[in-house]
Amino acid sequence: MKKLNGIKLKHRKNTEDCATVQLPLPSKIILPMSMHMGAPCDVLVKVGDLVKVGQKIGDSQAAFSVPVHATVSGKVTAVTDYQTAMGAVCKAVEIEPDGEQTVSEEVRPPVITDKESFIKAVRESGVCGLGGAGFPTHIKLNPKTPIDTIVINAAECEPYITADYREMMENTEDVLNGIRLVKERLGIKNAKIAVEANKPEAIKKFEDMAKNDDTIDIVTLPSAYPQGAEKVIIYNSTGRIVEEGKLPSDVGVIVLNVSTAAFIYRYSKTGMPFMTRRITVDGNAVAEPKNVFAQVGTPFADVLRFCKTDIDSIRKLISGGPMMGMSIPDINMPVMKTTNALLAFDHYDERQTSACIRCGRCVRVCPMGLMPAEIDKAYKIKDIEDLKALKVMLCMNCGSCTFVCPANRKLAETNQLAKALIPRK
Repeated sequence: MKKLNGIKLKHRKNTEDCATVQLPLPSKIILPMSMHMGAPCDVLVKVGDLVKVGQKIGDSQAAFSVPVHATVSGKVTAVTDYQTAMGAVCKAVEIEPDGEQTVSEEVRPPVITDKESFIKAVRESGVCGLGGAGFPTHIKLNPKTPIDTIVINAAECEPYITADYREMMENTEDVLNGIRLVKERLGIKNAKIAVEANKPEAIKKFEDMAKNDDTIDIVTLPSAYPQGAEKVIIYNSTGRIVEEGKLPSDVGVIVLNVSTAAFIYRYSKTGMPFMTRRITVDGNAVAEPKNVFAQVGTPFADVLRFCKTDIDSIRKLISGGPMMGMSIPDINMPVMKTTNALLAFDHYDERQTSACIRCGRCVRVCPMGLMPAEIDKAYKIKDIEDLKALKVMLCMNCGSCTFVCPANRKLAETNQLAKALIPRK
């Protein structure tokens, strides 16, 4: 089967052999009420309240939302307005840890007897997609169409990031048990663990531990970016095409991040909601690159200092990978549920943009077969019908087109702006 287009990037997996270490508790925790795709939560606590680990401090009546839990025990010192890196504003709860990490009485293993109770438990855990988008996991696991295959996204195709790889190496059994739990409760027959070929040790561990389970297939994918994009990994592991405007469930597939699968299993046994995030910390401003466990809500500055980062030298700080990550304007912003990496660099070169030379490189690398240069032209004149005809809504904003453009044109950025012009149903 022909694989979709993509680009070759230097892996820079400098921390792949770095076992995860625990970050000490910070002096302050900041918990925004919007750390997921969907409706932000309402604050359930007030200034002066004493909270415990795992206590629910934010929730919403909206279906498309997940609750927020205290990740430390201590005192609520403020409820403030918080501006996210995307510019949205929501409430945030600030907690001063007491250092005791007293666990809330609310924390207990969920009672799971059927699909409905399983979906409810996943929602109560506070987990959302850990691959970056933050899609509420309980929504993904409750589609309206029959599902026959679950694809576990273990590609981790961006440079530097090794957080998911360490999950695979350190908690292989949890991953497999999470897959089996989801399959059992949702009645899914088959599972495919899709791993890039540059992770041979993880592939071998999965193959050895799943060798007697013929319902779990380990799929080795070429090391190419953006192998981990949802539509790409579905096609390259199953051969199924998710058409424009459709969801993976429309072709009988659910895609789950490998760390999400492992967490769901652990939550089913302990009842401890989503508290910590494994983060890859790397970049040339970081003296000691590491994989660290940090409490959700920990200021980035604490994480960076733990890894001996020269804070004053940072010229570019990215949450996530260098291709699809988010530029961070303030080192005191907190670790979110979706934070899988912090990359700190001591230089940033703004490249000079010039006119398109019609080389076609952007077309050749686009995994969706789009024509970014033509989309750029249509966007400039705000031709919505042409943008629809050019299938701009298929763009996953992977940035491959921008990466290869010799004219340094910001094609991926233009694609995203163009998508905003298309009326949504």
